[in-house]
Amino acid sequence: MARIGIAGAGVLGRLLAWQLARAGHEVSVVDPAPDPNPPGLAGQRPADGSWPAGFTAAGMLSPLAELDHADGAIAALGWRSIALWAEVAAALPAAPELLRCRGSLLLAHRSDLGSAQRVLARLQAAAGAEAAQALDAPALQALEPALAQGLHAWWLPGEGQVMPREMLQALARHAPGVRWHWGRRATDVQPGEIRLDDGRTLTCDLAIDVRGLGARSAGLNLRGVRGEILWLHAPGLPLQRPLRLLHPRHRIYLVPRPGDVVVVGASEIESEDRSPISLRTAVELMSAAHSVLPELAEARLLHHDTHLRPATPDHLPHVHHRSGLLQINGLFRHGWLIAPALVQDALQRIGLAMQTQPEGATTP
Repeated sequence: MARIGIAGAGVLGRLLAWQLARAGHEVSVVDPAPDPNPPGLAGQRPADGSWPAGFTAAGMLSPLAELDHADGAIAALGWRSIALWAEVAAALPAAPELLRCRGSLLLAHRSDLGSAQRVLARLQAAAGAEAAQALDAPALQALEPALAQGLHAWWLPGEGQVMPREMLQALARHAPGVRWHWGRRATDVQPGEIRLDDGRTLTCDLAIDVRGLGARSAGLNLRGVRGEILWLHAPGLPLQRPLRLLHPRHRIYLVPRPGDVVVVGASEIESEDRSPISLRTAVELMSAAHSVLPELAEARLLHHDTHLRPATPDHLPHVHHRSGLLQINGLFRHGWLIAPALVQDALQRIGLAMQTQPEGATTP
């Protein structure tokens, strides 16, 4: 059994804590968030972004779609991670719903077909001609009857989504014996120790630094990339799977959530601005969403959110290990997509067990 300290309780931190605790290690986690729950409404939370960026995410598991603007290694990690997320979800209590794998759709309006074809050409070059399957109108209607008429559509089988808020809370709630130090910021992470903002030092056999942008203090070359989402309540809207609109100016997605909620977002904005969504952005997002799903006309805006995601200069994750210290960072827009595979690789590299057995099972 090893004593392990984790700085950061986002997607990586909670997944690591849950797996390492289940493997029998003594785990402590430090995070500036006040508790493991999602943040409150915009304007009722700290302006420094001290809650995990994973809460401000659609949770799409789209390795094929990401080939449009990501390295093939990201897609490979993503495919592995879908299977690993399924194992994690199976090991956690059955309720609430944590994972769906129903494929996803790429959509384009007729006027944007030229730019859509360029995206599809990149996907086919990376993954083969059959990667994205063109759908005719009846096939699209059978999959998603609420979609607007006249859309061009392509089916991406095997893709899915995780429910970010529910998964983050479940990982924290069901991590056995983990000591959570909420409301405490790690000011420095060194081999075998994590220094806290109250002057204390947590000593451990292995310190794991997964602080996102907070790890700039460790000398990592990171920048923040802004993500924006809107939550719309649309009772009775029969949306079953994530949608990506192939728009010439924006990367817009629509993702269904339990409770008749549709999350609408813009994937990346090169800005470290943490302020609320602007009127222009909100109007553009909602207009694009309505153009795809006309039934959203009567939807109600429940929630809007922004956050910064950590990115390296090459948009590839940073994973580094030396005696007593493991760093994982720079997941950019791919946090939910690649986290389980990155964690699996990192733990195997340093010889620590990864545990995804259902709760109550015994290890032979």
